[in-house]
Amino acid sequence: MNVWWTSVLLGILEGLTEFLPVSSTAHLILAGHALGFVGPLADTFTVAIQLGAVLAVVKLYARRLGELLAPPYMGSGRLDLGHLFLGILPAFVFGAVFHDAIKARLFSPRSVVVGLVLGSLFMLAAEVLGRRREGGGVRTAEGKALDALTYREALWIGVFQSFALFPGFSRAGATIGGGVLVGLSRTAAAEFSFLLAVPVMLGATAFDLAKSFSVLADGGAFVLALGFGTAFVSAYAAVRLFVRFVERIGLLPFVVYRLLLAVVLLPVVW
Repeated sequence: MNVWWTSVLLGILEGLTEFLPVSSTAHLILAGHALGFVGPLADTFTVAIQLGAVLAVVKLYARRLGELLAPPYMGSGRLDLGHLFLGILPAFVFGAVFHDAIKARLFSPRSVVVGLVLGSLFMLAAEVLGRRREGGGVRTAEGKALDALTYREALWIGVFQSFALFPGFSRAGATIGGGVLVGLSRTAAAEFSFLLAVPVMLGATAFDLAKSFSVLADGGAFVLALGFGTAFVSAYAAVRLFVRFVERIGLLPFVVYRLLLAVVLLPVVW
């Protein structure tokens, strides 16, 4: 398939899956291998087009982000930059230390299957504990609102988010599951996951492009631009629907989907 059409299809896939707890990286790696889109450009593409999805969140949550950027920056009694900083700190530290090893050893279909299973088990644990807290229900009324999040809880969510450095684990699954584990409602956990995505994915994209600048030559920049644009459009639609969806049904359907995908892929990649 023409690499331009491949970038469009993968951009749509990125936008639809980035903020769902199914692992966009897993789907991009698997789809890329299926389409024959592999190598240095493909690896950089997988990371860089996340920027398109991030800008969709910036547009949708512009008001909330504006509040975060307004003083006081810490100790406001509501969600502030201190929570965001603590939520991204572990991922930035571990990502900077292990970036090269992760790209060299874990960007493969086999690693993705392992990540799908590990992430599913984590999300299942969060869902079970969350429902137990809510008396066995699916609704989110018993969880805390986002403005009630403490700095310590934000740091714990950041630790959980760092699990998603393993491809297939899912950043959204790690942060939403982590948010539920520390006591947030699913809606609040999903919204914090979206907000954390902005600095995390901006940093990851800038870091990766700086280390892989040479792949943008010979048409690579245009391929990334196509994926970027389609990721923005599809993510904008997906984010608006997901919050309502996860509030009503929880994480269990995504756990089932991930495990089924792992089972289907296991004999293919192992």
